[in-house]
Amino acid sequence: MQAPGPQFDSLSDMLQLLARRFDERPAFGHMGASISFADLDRLSRRFAAWVQHETDLQPGDRIALQLPNLMQYPVVLFGARRAGLVVVNTNPLYCCEELCQHLKDSGARALVAFAPLQAQVCQQLAGTEIEYLVTTELGDLHPLRKRWVLNLAARFKRGGAAQLLQPVPQLSGIQCMRLTQVMQKGGGLIWQPPERFGQQESLALLQYTGGTTGPAKGAMLSEKALLANLVQIRALLDHYCEPGQEKLLQPLPLYHIYSFMLTLVMLSIGSCIELVPDPRRIRTLVKCWDRFDPTVVAGINPLFIFLCQQPEFQRLDFGRLKLTISGGMALTQSVAQRWQQVTGNAICEGYGLTECSPVVSVNRPDDIHLGSVGCPLPDTEVRIIGEQDQRLPDGEIGSIFVRGPQLMQGYWHQHGETQQAFHEGWLDTGDIGLIDTQGYLRIIDRRKEVINVSGFKVYPSELEDIIACHPDILECAVIGLPDSCSGEQIKLYVVPASQQLTIKAVRDYCRERLTPYKVPRLVEFCQQLPRTSIGKVSRRALREQALGRRTL
Repeated sequence: MQAPGPQFDSLSDMLQLLARRFDERPAFGHMGASISFADLDRLSRRFAAWVQHETDLQPGDRIALQLPNLMQYPVVLFGARRAGLVVVNTNPLYCCEELCQHLKDSGARALVAFAPLQAQVCQQLAGTEIEYLVTTELGDLHPLRKRWVLNLAARFKRGGAAQLLQPVPQLSGIQCMRLTQVMQKGGGLIWQPPERFGQQESLALLQYTGGTTGPAKGAMLSEKALLANLVQIRALLDHYCEPGQEKLLQPLPLYHIYSFMLTLVMLSIGSCIELVPDPRRIRTLVKCWDRFDPTVVAGINPLFIFLCQQPEFQRLDFGRLKLTISGGMALTQSVAQRWQQVTGNAICEGYGLTECSPVVSVNRPDDIHLGSVGCPLPDTEVRIIGEQDQRLPDGEIGSIFVRGPQLMQGYWHQHGETQQAFHEGWLDTGDIGLIDTQGYLRIIDRRKEVINVSGFKVYPSELEDIIACHPDILECAVIGLPDSCSGEQIKLYVVPASQQLTIKAVRDYCRERLTPYKVPRLVEFCQQLPRTSIGKVSRRALREQALGRRTL
């Protein structure tokens, strides 16, 4: 199956077409306010004009965005691309060391940051190439009166009265401005498409990998790759979505490639997208859901768990919900079943990775194969490769290789890593899986996280899926630890859903359902599991924690 040809040549071209077609319809919303497609087109032009006339930034220069889910994010994103800048997504929750590492590695010359992070950010700019710092506050794109209320309330909340009149920072050699000032200046300037603008081969996004099994690397994603993946996904979703009528509730952070691409896809069909800055505030999220009444929602396994636990959520009307999409981590069978019981809507699980812009495969809403991540997208090829570099037949487990137009150009300034990742045009995903006899892709685990017990391979995701079905277990995670006798031993972390649960009960449950060598030797109860920026359980952090205890 082939995807239809692209309807636009660039993200800027896409936005212009959307602004003409959907005009004053809301594109993005936040806390009761919204900006229309026409607003998004106009404001992003202002930002691009400011870049061109008020800075010496040139096409190809990097601009880092450190923003939560606010309406400012898409404005700056499209504005930066219209000026030919390469966007570097950074997590607002990064510690100082992580932020500094990404700024230095990317060579970013500009940074747009959330104002509450101002003090932390300013401490890290020394030694980087940042020359322009733009800060924005919570309500900057809300109507004037509400903007003042939101911003004053946010300042007071984070720092008391001393924060109410916090000045713009003054840093040696760095031009610092508020985003509202940038928009005001840009309004009197004219944006001109830069030379070579619209050339899809040019780098558009420098997206750092999650670093769940090693140091984060900057995946170089061209506009061509991003648009290719957008068109591939549209080839499927257009059968289920009505242009201009859909409403996407987006609680996942836009700086993550999964939510970034889904947001672009839904925007491209004229959807209204409600941005949720902090999905950890579950009750606030439930109220937002009730008010917004979405037709499409994106999530990950833990988010579905937490929502289904809320009595207020269980009482909502899900009559308009068409699509629930899961990605970023494995969806457990128990969670998928619980979600369908509560909402009446099945979860469409997909698979992707940063290096693929990111989507590789997805279940169709009317043809969901639970336990699989669906069939590959149009124009996408998937192969399963064995330990001797041979192609494996359907049904056999091996390494997953992908080929398609959505692949990255390589890793930023890491030629050796790029060479290791690519094999004659095929990307080694680092994941293990199989293609079943019906052509559906099934993900087993990350290759680096497979546990070797006395020569037998144990896949953590398989154990987690089985163990999570215990009615008194909310969540669990499995890791491997070094063992002098068996090579590795299995350790299980459990978040209990009931105070009555015991370690003995967990072990008995495992012995009844697992081969003896797969039964965890170590079991530890905990209140919560460490997570990555998108909410995925970090096995790496658990392993480092366990190994650290051994050395004490």
